[in-house]
Amino acid sequence: MNYELIKERLAPCGLHCGKCFAFEDGEIKNHSRQLKISLGNFDVYAARFVELLNEPAFKNYPAFKAMLEYLTTEGCKGCRQEKCKLFSNCKVRDCHEQQGVDFCFQCSQFPCNNTGFDAHLHKRSVDINLRMKEIGVEKYYEEVKDLPRY
Repeated sequence: MNYELIKERLAPCGLHCGKCFAFEDGEIKNHSRQLKISLGNFDVYAARFVELLNEPAFKNYPAFKAMLEYLTTEGCKGCRQEKCKLFSNCKVRDCHEQQGVDFCFQCSQFPCNNTGFDAHLHKRSVDINLRMKEIGVEKYYEEVKDLPRY
């Protein structure tokens, strides 16, 4: 995959937008939509299966259905197209535009603490950017393109 197409999938911080549950054309969203269709009117059966199958797990179906609904409704185009819908404190998108870089590791101030991320996400972003710096964006993408984001 070429560099420009990779940028459509990887955010400036290095996280894989294409693997995010909110990404409008991502695997999680597409699988969730399909599962929702496949389940159809399962509510009625889930309630019955608690007793018929003696399976208390089916009591949790309403919460599962609510989560599935959420996973099918978020619609993000990716951090390069719009402000991140997950991390409202993210400062990376604005910063990368101001600095004129595609990824954080390309900035002379990398690594910095101006991300707005919590400690876990900050460390993850730094590690990702260090890896991209070491092997290149294209090779990094090849390493992660088929891995889960979470």
